[in-house]
Amino acid sequence: MGSNKLIGLIKMAFKYRTKGFIFKKNDINESDRVFSIFTQDFGRLEIKAKALRKITSKLRADIDIFYLSEIEFIQGKNNKTLTDAVKIKKFDTLQEDFKRFKIAHQVSEVLDNFLKGQQKDDKAFDLLNEFFDRINHNSLKIKNYQLVFQYFFWNFLSVQGYHLEVENCATCRGRINPYNVYFSNKEGGIICEDCLSYDKDAKRVNSDVIKILRLILKKDWDIISRLRVGLSSQNLLEEVCEDSARAFCPAHC
Repeated sequence: MGSNKLIGLIKMAFKYRTKGFIFKKNDINESDRVFSIFTQDFGRLEIKAKALRKITSKLRADIDIFYLSEIEFIQGKNNKTLTDAVKIKKFDTLQEDFKRFKIAHQVSEVLDNFLKGQQKDDKAFDLLNEFFDRINHNSLKIKNYQLVFQYFFWNFLSVQGYHLEVENCATCRGRINPYNVYFSNKEGGIICEDCLSYDKDAKRVNSDVIKILRLILKKDWDIISRLRVGLSSQNLLEEVCEDSARAFCPAHC
């Protein structure tokens, strides 16, 4: 056997081990499953679990969507194959609560749209685990589930490098009149009426939206999880969130 071929076989057999958060799964063939996993050491990975859906599989209890698991895999020529998994956290409460489970799926969509390729990201990984620990806590009383999701969304954008200006005008740095304030993805945050010419697509918002965004970016979890918001402000927040998702990630639906 030639030396190059031998080196290739050794490489193919080398195993990697890391912690990962499973945020997506797809069934293929009759018994296989492919997991999208945000790992601590390698960023996003797509890993095939062979025969996982068979009832005799020894791994099926330790890896599933919205689990934090320690995983081991082999890098093959074209695919990564799961060889071992040990469940670390299952997040039981959110699995049993439809509204929390819905938030988890929204987070999954954000990860799927934004995480491309293998790139380690400690800040995003820590934020994800902190967030799921919080929403899984069975004593948590959530007043507004969409605000809780937006807590993750805006802080995730922040650790990705999209730092929003929510204290002063993002364009002129002047003080904001709370009765004439706009949100501009192009300018990177809130802008005043005088700077509206820089982004004619900026969305007019109210002072409640600005206050909430400030609380979110300060990571004031206790207030956000207990806050009640009027319908008009809630709708504005959701529109701003959707606009930002489209602006920062073209793959967003």
